[in-house]
Amino acid sequence: MNRTIASRALLCLLFATTTLAQTSSNSPNADGEKQKSLWTKLEFTILEFTINEIDRDLDGVLGAAIEDLSTGQKFLLRADSVFPQASSIKIAVLAELYHQAQLSAQGTSGKAKLTDLYTIRTADLVADSDIMGGLTPGVTQLTNRDLATMMVAVSDNAATNVLIDRLGIEDVNALLDSLGLYNTRLRRKMMDIKAAAEGRENISTPEEMLTLLEKIYQGKVLNKEMTADFCKMLSTHKASFIPRDLPDGLQISNKSGELEAVRSDSGVVFLQNRPYIICVMTTYLTRERDGGEPSPKSPRPRTVSSSVWPAPRRTAASSPSATPQLQSRDFADMCRVRRRY
Repeated sequence: MNRTIASRALLCLLFATTTLAQTSSNSPNADGEKQKSLWTKLEFTILEFTINEIDRDLDGVLGAAIEDLSTGQKFLLRADSVFPQASSIKIAVLAELYHQAQLSAQGTSGKAKLTDLYTIRTADLVADSDIMGGLTPGVTQLTNRDLATMMVAVSDNAATNVLIDRLGIEDVNALLDSLGLYNTRLRRKMMDIKAAAEGRENISTPEEMLTLLEKIYQGKVLNKEMTADFCKMLSTHKASFIPRDLPDGLQISNKSGELEAVRSDSGVVFLQNRPYIICVMTTYLTRERDGGEPSPKSPRPRTVSSSVWPAPRRTAASSPSATPQLQSRDFADMCRVRRRY
């Protein structure tokens, strides 16, 4: 399984769930709850079949957790298995930043604020620090909000590490503990090669990452104002899998990650009347660095699309936006995403 095939499998899975949600949003409402129930049952039956086919053809391990936030219905595949997160763990870092900012606003001392200033140091710079690396150490000052924006938008590792130092690894994990997410751990800073070699990887499970996003979405972690700001921050435009073929203007709060033999992406898609959470994780991808053309068994986007929604095809045909078309070059572009430790 080469790197292109791995990207294709992940993108096809994301595309399958996206198409389902788009189809639902364009279905007539004449039959009310009866029709909604019918489409939900149909969608999840086909979704299960499609994802299982992708899983079968993937030369690696795939995990997924998907929740329709309008019905609470879930699809789970190896949802309790632990996967390396790469940069997707930055969702937990961002959650703790907003948690501390809320506590600070409530009068708790010693907690980080979004407006706290930081002066960049040369020692902060590590690989894959695209913005921080171009700023002036000892001169440039940034707020925690600025650092978070860099962390989300370009996955800037130096900005992430500064936030981790300011928040505390223990505090990030304490927040996760308070939510019952004991298999989601921040174990090291970004680009800490020694820690990674010792097996101290940043980890989570599909279901725990879904739960984290669900609790934030439901306002169980932050107040209403902070929740909206958190989701807006996580929606900052970025190169990632989930938003790839969704309509412009759709709010998508997600963070992808990539390591050698690992791909992940988790987020909330704020589709009108049908918001959903999707968390997809892969690991043990073999021959991940190889080039070459995908194998004949690699899932094709249009094949997935046509198999996902044959029943509502007539309805969706009246809305071209409900049938986004993926081209082969899309997958090649996705394969050029840089590794983010």
